[in-house]
Amino acid sequence: MLLKKTDDKSKRLALLEELQKSTMLDSSQKKWLREELSRFRKGIKGEEESAYYLDQHFKGGENHVLLHDLRFEFEGDVAQIDHLIINRFGMFYMAETKNYAGNVTINSHGEFAVEYDEDRFGVPSPIEQSRRHERILRKLLDRLAITNRLGTQMGFHHVVMFHPKAIITRPASGFDTSNVIKADQFPSWHEKFVDKTMGTGMVLRGFANMRSLDTVKEWGEKLMRQHRPQNQLTLPEFMQPKAKAARTPAAPTPVQPTQVAPVAQEPSPTGDAGAKRLICLHCHSKISYPEGKYCWTNAVRFKGGQYCREHQALF
Repeated sequence: MLLKKTDDKSKRLALLEELQKSTMLDSSQKKWLREELSRFRKGIKGEEESAYYLDQHFKGGENHVLLHDLRFEFEGDVAQIDHLIINRFGMFYMAETKNYAGNVTINSHGEFAVEYDEDRFGVPSPIEQSRRHERILRKLLDRLAITNRLGTQMGFHHVVMFHPKAIITRPASGFDTSNVIKADQFPSWHEKFVDKTMGTGMVLRGFANMRSLDTVKEWGEKLMRQHRPQNQLTLPEFMQPKAKAARTPAAPTPVQPTQVAPVAQEPSPTGDAGAKRLICLHCHSKISYPEGKYCWTNAVRFKGGQYCREHQALF
């Protein structure tokens, strides 16, 4: 079951394309813009192609929920997940998409390198990246009370998907690359993975933890409500256009007396929803600053109040 599609990124793409026309950017800014635009276009294409293969595989399925393009903020950390698959046994598959326009090499230590023409350079491990995001997602699942029946930790599995035309050079021994595949291989990888990992013990635990599709869908909907898309119009500070220097110095502006606005009295934590206190107004538990800030910057949605992540979903 497809629950969430990839976010529309047309505004970001339009911004980067429009910036190319600017005459106020220096050489370093133009270089960053070219590289960012190329990376962004490839990223969109890679996510769309991987989503296509996943959508086709899980289309009409009754045992899995599929969500694309998730971004979570939790206790100051950020997890960006390209594709998340949840099955009725309480297993989470995190799929990372990489659309490198070059040959990929993996050595026996699990180090990744990409080769473009005659240039070769190392890149961060997408597997380790996915595992870092797993740690953040686990904390979020605890906060949302998403657990299996036996009370044990949810099972997480990682897979990295490259472009179907990519050339992947793997080590002869050492590092296991069985979860590094081409995007069009996901159906066969998933079938082999299930056959390989689902031994007798796993099958018994799986059936003991089995939930209905409605329950898994509810989990997915909870996670969707925690999705915090990045502002598509945000640019690095150094990308701000540099204003041209004035020919003559401007006349000094007369200093006006400063009027100090009266300080508003902080309302009581139970009576006024506008109080900027790090306390959830629903359950009265302590919340983190990012949770409070998110509510304050979305004051219309939360009616001026602040709530923990779980109770933000009430709005």
